[in-house]
Amino acid sequence: MEFKTELSRLLNEFLETRPDLFLVDLKISAASDVTVILDGDNGVTLQDCLDASRAIEFNMDREIHDFSLQVMSSGLSEPLEYPRQFRKNIGREIEVMLSDSSEVEGELLSVDDEKIVLRLEYRRPKLVGKGKEDVVEEREIPYADIKKALVVIKF
Repeated sequence: MEFKTELSRLLNEFLETRPDLFLVDLKISAASDVTVILDGDNGVTLQDCLDASRAIEFNMDREIHDFSLQVMSSGLSEPLEYPRQFRKNIGREIEVMLSDSSEVEGELLSVDDEKIVLRLEYRRPKLVGKGKEDVVEEREIPYADIKKALVVIKF
């Protein structure tokens, strides 16, 4: 069986036993360096990474294909890509770069299979008179319009 196919099969078998975890990315370099990036509805622990690594390593024959394996969690600096990743970040501030290259930042209010909803707070010039006014609005953003989305880290 082809290396990538076997690797994917073992990883999927592991993920079937852990429905709270999901695959974000699987990378295999030309030198057979394998990187598995996982995320979870409740985060990913070190033990989760070890379990995934063991599920692959203990079932692959290194005599047939030698490889190095790295299993890691999707970090805060990684972009959000899947509805499950957005869903677990409801209530947090996120920054979204749209496909038209504009950016919006706001609190993630809700997520479904087609879009996210952000609560935006900003100041704009008054529509009547001088000065500025505070504006709070909800904005729906379809996934198709999202180029990149990151959780805003506040200290």
